[in-house]
Amino acid sequence: MTTGTIKKIVADRGFGFIAAEDAKEYFFHRGGVDSSTDFDSLVGGEHVQFEIEASVKGPRATQVRVV
Repeated sequence: MTTGTIKKIVADRGFGFIAAEDAKEYFFHRGGVDSSTDFDSLVGGEHVQFEIEASVKGPRATQVRVV
């Protein structure tokens, strides 16, 4: 799993961005948040773990969970 920090949450549109420790930024969608984590409780600056998967628009974070 990759780790990073929540950079920005756009709650009303159901997505956000993670600044990963590999110095890349990853998009994630509400549907990509792990069932153990509530999307609506995520805030900027929280430390998270996630998987990276390919999508048509480039790599994105899935299975996002707070650590």
